[in-house]
Amino acid sequence: MAAVAPFTAAPDHAAASALPEEVRSVYEYTPATLLGYLAGAAVISLLFWSVAPASVMLPWLGAFAILWSTRFFLARRFKRAEITTHEQWLRWRRWWNVGTLGSGALWGFAAWLFYARGDSGQQIGLIVVVYTFCSAAVPVLATQPRVFLLYAALCFLPMAARIASAGTAQGYQLAGILFVVYGATTVLARNYRQALQRVIELKLHADELLDQLRIEKLAADAARREAEVANRAKTQFFTAASHDLRQPLHAMGLFAEALRQKSHDEEVVHLVNSINGSVDALEGLFSELLDITRIDTGGVDVHPQHFEVGDIFRKLRLHFEPTAFEKGLALRLRGGHHVTYADPLLVERIVRNLVANAIRYTNDGSVLVSCRRRGERLLVQVWDTGVGIREQEQSRIFEEFYQVPNNDIVAPHQRKGLGLGLAIVKRLADLMHAPLSLRSEPGRGTVFTLELPVGKAARPAVAAVPGRAPLGITLDGRLIVVVEDEPAVRSGLEVLLRGWGATLASFDSVATCTAWARAADPKGVKPDLLIVDYRLEHGVNGVDAIVALRERFGAGVPAIVVTGSTMTGHDKEAQDKDFHLLIKPVVPNKLRAMIAFKLGVKGG
Repeated sequence: MAAVAPFTAAPDHAAASALPEEVRSVYEYTPATLLGYLAGAAVISLLFWSVAPASVMLPWLGAFAILWSTRFFLARRFKRAEITTHEQWLRWRRWWNVGTLGSGALWGFAAWLFYARGDSGQQIGLIVVVYTFCSAAVPVLATQPRVFLLYAALCFLPMAARIASAGTAQGYQLAGILFVVYGATTVLARNYRQALQRVIELKLHADELLDQLRIEKLAADAARREAEVANRAKTQFFTAASHDLRQPLHAMGLFAEALRQKSHDEEVVHLVNSINGSVDALEGLFSELLDITRIDTGGVDVHPQHFEVGDIFRKLRLHFEPTAFEKGLALRLRGGHHVTYADPLLVERIVRNLVANAIRYTNDGSVLVSCRRRGERLLVQVWDTGVGIREQEQSRIFEEFYQVPNNDIVAPHQRKGLGLGLAIVKRLADLMHAPLSLRSEPGRGTVFTLELPVGKAARPAVAAVPGRAPLGITLDGRLIVVVEDEPAVRSGLEVLLRGWGATLASFDSVATCTAWARAADPKGVKPDLLIVDYRLEHGVNGVDAIVALRERFGAGVPAIVVTGSTMTGHDKEAQDKDFHLLIKPVVPNKLRAMIAFKLGVKGG
């Protein structure tokens, strides 16, 4: 008999984990096994029915029928069973093993009963049937080596003993061959079991990894939800802080300007200029923080459309020409007739940031904003003759919170901000898939280039409004309606506007200004300009005030809306309702420039 290496037992925890799968597998295999047993019993009956007496054949068939029915009933019960414990799984496997060993004993007993009664052909048929069932048990019992050895012994040993009992040399040889076959079958079972064991171990390891991955995914999902909640809280905080902190800053700037008008002391004027500079810097910090937060939380959507670049250039001239004029710089805009296909709001925000930087870091010369075509792309470029950027710094200027190290060329008042402006520009450009690049030479200037696709159609061009220097305007004879619910801001506006010579009608709510409008005679009293806060009390806003006043005095009354929020996107509403936006805190210079523009449009 061939030596058989002992089977290596699986680790206890692995065996326990694999037990349910093993038991389910053998019971799923049972219907096919029982069908095979029926076929085997039929073959034996056909082979030996004519040579075996009924007193031998019928009891064997009866025992076979009882065992077959019992295993069939057991398999049916397993399908309906609810197994929850390890002991229950062991019990079901034990019942299955008992049935399997009983079947092996029946096949071995059949060989003992029928082998000697048949001729050579019937004997070969009997050996083939018994060996077939023995080899078929290899994959089913591979995980239970002792049960397989016992099952194979019950099949082979009675047959080998019966063949050897004839006492002939041929009988001994055949019995020896059966022992060799038995040994080879056990070796085959061992190799199959080792391969199956590796597969089971890999499956268990994969299941453990899957469980670990599932746990880590749940933890990651929980962390993501916490991060989203934190992001929303951060956004809400910045939004609230923006509005609430801009209000006193706005009032402080207005009072400071009013103080300068009432005092001609050079020291007071210098202090007022410093206050206004600080207010302006804080406004820039608020805007940068809010913009980067909005982009990080996915609050910026891209809505491309065909538009003329000149639409943006006109807004840039209005916003930046006063600032450039005060620094003695020339602001030039060229190529506004080109049409592009992009998001006009995002393009405007990008170019605004670039122009603001160009003016800030240019002390002499000019700033040029141009648009020119190159193939199927438009190059929107911002040129300046400023301090420039050193080559080693150019790769880092788009990083968050990065600022070019101070040098003697940059004045102290120019070194302000959080270092977020160009990071915002880069992120907005990436959102539109618009390449952004720069070339710079220290001491000579910088050019930023934004590449945009060419548009297909242009809207009718709007005549550009020439820039005006806002300094020294007079509002004598102008009636300006102010709607502002914050007492300090309203008071600051009143002092400032009266100092510029305006006549005021000032209100703290939409209801009071509407009541005044109804009582006024439209033929005798007509406002020249409306300045309203966006967020008012009792769920109404400044747009409601504009609508009510225009219903009374006519749709052509110009209006300015002042808001402390940059997160809600009022640009579409401003276009639809025909008003201009100013973001708090409003530096008096910007307010003067906007008032000059609005009254100039009106024809004053």
